[in-house]
Amino acid sequence: MTTIAVLGNGRVGGNLATALTRAGHEVTVADRTPGAAADAARRARIVINATPGNGSLDRLVALREELRGKILVDVSNATTDGPDGLPADLIYPGSSLAEQLQEALPETHVVKTLNTMLFPVMTAPATLTQTPTAFLSGEDPQAKQTVHELLTDLGWHKEWITDLGGIQTARATEAAILFVPHVIRSTGFTPFAISIAR
Repeated sequence: MTTIAVLGNGRVGGNLATALTRAGHEVTVADRTPGAAADAARRARIVINATPGNGSLDRLVALREELRGKILVDVSNATTDGPDGLPADLIYPGSSLAEQLQEALPETHVVKTLNTMLFPVMTAPATLTQTPTAFLSGEDPQAKQTVHELLTDLGWHKEWITDLGGIQTARATEAAILFVPHVIRSTGFTPFAISIAR
């Protein structure tokens, strides 16, 4: 059992919080009331960033002290929105939200994962007809191992998880968001994920 704070109570955050609670973890979801994010982060061992990526950096830098020494699991993608509300362009081309977070929060262990799929797949990967892939990017091996274990609690088989290496590799997985609007316009909101076929 791990104490987890989920920042962001939309579809992504709510889905993750429900699944992690079901798996036996002690989960707090921070709502928008003043101080809620700080209180939740202070009490948690692991903090999940499920806030909209275009504002995540400012929100999390404001929690620098509460995040010191913690694992920050970043599942967001920082994009501008197109006229239909779907992702359009990357906010950090040539970099990534995860890299920006790690640079701004050097005493926090940032791990990027679960950002290459529609949100229902994050907690139910086995429902897809083909095997999906969850990627890990981060500088701290122990933090990545802890997140790997969290993913198995969410139903991810060991062989479905690929450690890409350091935090810089997150720019590749974050760029995969550029597939998403085209796939959705083509086939609708049917759950899908990026998968490495071998």
